[in-house]
Amino acid sequence: MNIFEEQETIDLLKQLTGTPSPTGYTKNIMMKMAAILEDFGIAYTTTNKGAIIVTIKGENDDRQRLLTAHTDTLGAMVKEVKSSGRLSLSMVGGFRWNAVEGEYCTIHTASGKEFRGTILMHETSVHVYRNAGELPRDENHIEVRIDEKVTSENETRALGIEVGDFISFDNRFELTKSGFVKTRHLDDKASTTLLIQLIKLIHAEKLQLPYTTHFYISNNEEIGYGGNSNIPEKTVEYIAVDMGAIGDGQQTDEYTVSICAKDSSGPYHYELTHQLIELAKQHKIDYKVDIYPYYGSDASAAIKAGVDVRHALFGAGIESSHAYERTHIDSLRNTAELLFAYVTAPMVDEQEEK
Repeated sequence: MNIFEEQETIDLLKQLTGTPSPTGYTKNIMMKMAAILEDFGIAYTTTNKGAIIVTIKGENDDRQRLLTAHTDTLGAMVKEVKSSGRLSLSMVGGFRWNAVEGEYCTIHTASGKEFRGTILMHETSVHVYRNAGELPRDENHIEVRIDEKVTSENETRALGIEVGDFISFDNRFELTKSGFVKTRHLDDKASTTLLIQLIKLIHAEKLQLPYTTHFYISNNEEIGYGGNSNIPEKTVEYIAVDMGAIGDGQQTDEYTVSICAKDSSGPYHYELTHQLIELAKQHKIDYKVDIYPYYGSDASAAIKAGVDVRHALFGAGIESSHAYERTHIDSLRNTAELLFAYVTAPMVDEQEEK
């Protein structure tokens, strides 16, 4: 049995990162997720907020597990149609404007029409603006140059573009010969891809899991509350599968699975976190343990909502998070292997009893 189908994983990841889904505009990506599950004959339910939950019955139906990943991404909304015909923006999710400066984008109108554009500083031309490089990258200077013949507010509005329309950033997916995956929205479509692949594997191999396990594909994580509701009452353990943060002072890299011990919400469940570490050791899975200083997850959102579960977090290491992101196929493989090891292992308290 092959736990990690490399080409299938890459193909699905490319497809998902190329489907626009800024938080609040996730209907299309969730329809795509539903279609993928239906193609494989996998049953699912949907929440009022648009999330998808797949439940796979296990030997023990009294104590259950839940794993989640999110499909929503960073993006923007039209804040103002300017007198020049260009657009000022309001952020969706937490990023910095310099991370999207120069990026191609799509404007999604309420009528369903889409228009292309580029995110730029208003003062971009160095032949006109002497201090172009010194100005702050903020909402007062960043704008969208629309790829249409518009030079006024009225001409832009005539296209059907209005305040409140969503704007998505191009993914620019590339797989290098050296095994690096470069694309926007690896957070968290890398994890979503791995969960879907795991669900397909369990279904195709008719595997009997030790516990009934729920796979929760959320669609509001980037604004803080993606997976904090609709959690089945019998859930004992809650795993957020999300990106590992890379930078100065971090152990996480692009080649291993990153296990989070603590983020800005506080420590994750000690025993469950250390069970993941032991599983990685037992199965010879390359891993790193880390603390993410400016980070929250669906699992921490659930804890804040008062859900009584043991919670943990792990995922692939993602370089340049919330910008043009990168990881390596090795990190995806190690994450997939830890996912499989976890869902087929006893719960931590039962393991301790043995």
